[in-house]
Amino acid sequence: MPSPSCQGEPLLLLHGGTAPIELWAPQRAAFAAKYTVYLPERRVHGRTADVPGPITYELMADDTIAFMDALGISSAHLVGWSDGGNIGMIMAIQRPDLVRTLVSIGGNFHYNGLTAEFCESMLAWTPENFAPLIVALHGRISPGGPESVGSMLKKVVANASTGPTLTPADLAKITAPTLVLVGDDDCCTLEHSIELYRSVPNAQLCVVPGANHGVPLEKPVIVNEAILAFIASPERPKSTM
Repeated sequence: MPSPSCQGEPLLLLHGGTAPIELWAPQRAAFAAKYTVYLPERRVHGRTADVPGPITYELMADDTIAFMDALGISSAHLVGWSDGGNIGMIMAIQRPDLVRTLVSIGGNFHYNGLTAEFCESMLAWTPENFAPLIVALHGRISPGGPESVGSMLKKVVANASTGPTLTPADLAKITAPTLVLVGDDDCCTLEHSIELYRSVPNAQLCVVPGANHGVPLEKPVIVNEAILAFIASPERPKSTM
């Protein structure tokens, strides 16, 4: 749904894997003060029903493009968290006309960029041991009800275990100004995030100290200020030294 409080440029908040839009709560008001904010929920997430077959980043990028087309959004700022950031990268490569700026929060352009510790924990996710807040939210708002949590987790894990598979050469095709924002203890390695930053031609890097993959929830003031400042002035400053 778009924010009714502002008629500014469109901004899409693309949620992370497993995460309904409620987890964007610390960002919504700050961004809606300047932009028209849209919060789509992808297949098998939140209020959007599951569909037969696996989910992939490419399918979800297509879904997001269709969402924009259906609402007549010709271009927008994309702020993606985790899987949302990965989808934003694919969209910026495939449909550069749709992407004004791109913010990737804890995104990884290839699945081999995830830390070994995160992969080990992800493969063990079940409705019983996964984040209680997300399990409760999904069970309450999903068309599939509480019994769909297990299927959602399996599809998200299968997708994140095999994708995305972008390369630095793919990232070099991104023309949108891009902010790579990560926690210093994120689920992707810092080396991977730096490679992402260096591979996108017009990119900036923000590493938030004392934060992990939940950085928008852990450090919302820092995250919001960094993103809003970037979108307002997205071109990389020229060095005067």
